[in-house]
Amino acid sequence: MAARRAVVVAVSTAALLLPCLTSANAAGTPTARPDSGTGPATGPGSATGTATPPAKQPVAVGSGGAVSSVNPYASQAGLDVLRQGGNAVDAAVATAAALGVVEPYSAGIGGGGYFVRYDAATRRVSTIDGRETAPAAMRADSFLDPATGKPVPFAEAVNSGLSVGVPGTPATWARALKDWGTIPLASALKPATRLAENGFVVNDEFRAQTALNEDRFRDFTSTAELFLPNGELPVVGSRFRNPGLARTYRELAREGVGALYRGDIGRDIVRTVQHPPVAAGADRVVRPGLMERGDLAAHSTVRRDPTRIAYRGLDVYSMAPSSSGGTTVGEALNILENFRLSTADRTQALHHYLEAARIAFADRNRWVGDPAFSDVPTQALLSKGFAKDRACLISPGTALTSPLAPADPRAAHTGCTTGRGSEEPYEGPSTTHLVTADRWGNVVSYTLTIEQTGGSAITVPGRGFLLNNELTDFDFTPLTEGVPDPNLPGPGKRPRSSMSPTIVLRDGKPLLAVGSPGGATIITTVLQTLVNRVDLGMTLPEAVAAPRVSQRNRATTDAEPAFLDSPERAALERIGHRFVLAPSTFTPSPEIGAVAALEFLPGGKVQAVAEPKRRGGGSAMVVHPRR
Repeated sequence: MAARRAVVVAVSTAALLLPCLTSANAAGTPTARPDSGTGPATGPGSATGTATPPAKQPVAVGSGGAVSSVNPYASQAGLDVLRQGGNAVDAAVATAAALGVVEPYSAGIGGGGYFVRYDAATRRVSTIDGRETAPAAMRADSFLDPATGKPVPFAEAVNSGLSVGVPGTPATWARALKDWGTIPLASALKPATRLAENGFVVNDEFRAQTALNEDRFRDFTSTAELFLPNGELPVVGSRFRNPGLARTYRELAREGVGALYRGDIGRDIVRTVQHPPVAAGADRVVRPGLMERGDLAAHSTVRRDPTRIAYRGLDVYSMAPSSSGGTTVGEALNILENFRLSTADRTQALHHYLEAARIAFADRNRWVGDPAFSDVPTQALLSKGFAKDRACLISPGTALTSPLAPADPRAAHTGCTTGRGSEEPYEGPSTTHLVTADRWGNVVSYTLTIEQTGGSAITVPGRGFLLNNELTDFDFTPLTEGVPDPNLPGPGKRPRSSMSPTIVLRDGKPLLAVGSPGGATIITTVLQTLVNRVDLGMTLPEAVAAPRVSQRNRATTDAEPAFLDSPERAALERIGHRFVLAPSTFTPSPEIGAVAALEFLPGGKVQAVAEPKRRGGGSAMVVHPRR
């Protein structure tokens, strides 16, 4: 048996990842044939092996297309699709499916996300809202304890069926491929299916994330069986297999996403949500969820117009509500456009960045929710006039005090008066982001998630994927008493998100594509990366690697260790800023975000950029590397 297992483990990376694509047709459009990716499955968990993962590098420059993600297996899956004729959308779905295997605590088919795409032929940006939705039985008081009338403890809400929203990721993949792709879902899933069957090499980051979740993973039998093989943490250097996920992917390939929304996969999800598989002896209070099979059947993605603002001669496109990413990044950039930011005074540049983020978050918390349930003033929030009014709050010599009160963007003039607002609601820090580009000039910026690292901690038995805890993104009670809250729970409602997949155009052509995980810090990570690149003259790799700080209308500002050791810290503290070390509750170290980005260079070249160190470092790849 040991010898036979070693043969499986030593299968080359290329064999694991190659999708089944045919060459381009005479018109130059890629064509493909479906392939279900069937094959024998092995047992779950880890096994010793010698095969190495794909090479990992944070920066790659070349032509013919590019992929950047947090993981080399996932980036390789997307790159192979590009090499065999697929476009940026095909590669994005293949990369995302592979991330569901190698980054199962951040994303997967048990979650949702937002897909932003640039079409080179029309020079238009389009988006898909694939956010999870609440079950029809959910009400505004669903997160209140009936016995006390008070909110359920947050940890109790997270680790429950009650927190699980109807997944939107499979529907997003199907919609993107149908509208813009060139290969069927079966082909896009092929690399990830093989990866789940044959396994990936466990690294330090995967083990550390498992360790952070170990206590709650042990409280659910299906999760412990999969992610704690033989009752132990996965061993670095061993090979982790997920035959249950491979079986699920094969079913989706064979039957389409209807297998989840109307079929057996959905049946298993609903059963798990209603009856979480709690381990014998676990003392955790685990509440059942409200999801029914009809909720799955009723789910649909939404094609939304992107947000768009002009910033220093560039056009910045991102995700409209139900995400708050596009409106909040956009408002902050509009505020910053009223000031000149320069490397000559880095302290003032950081001060203005922090204040713009503080103000934009105050307005975000008051106004942004699911537009199907609330009148979200998206255009007013993104107006230059509103930004100019809000910019007058910023003083070069004194930091504002949080929580800052919001303003009404629909008012004729908000003035410079300040008041006390509400505290920022909690939002899980996990999620993952990817970017792709193809040889035709199409671009995708895609953020997907299961909420916090490890999601709800509940794995669907036999299916190999974790369920999300996205419904904890709702506000359990109104943030401010007597003030309408657009983000309370409701039937069929999408909870507000901070995901900010962004594409920046110059003269109608792509310049940058960027995004990040990190809960509410996604917004500040994308904003700071753009400011670093556009205003402070950093290269894109420098902009991604620079120390981060995140102000979200709180009394203190989260900061990475490198920033706390910087000379700018003391100068900013002298004018009233207060910094604290970024939390590491759900990540192995105090980091903020994990960017994946692209920049389009002269001469048809593209620069793919990933994190050099955060989350263990990301993976940037191009089809034809520059020699």
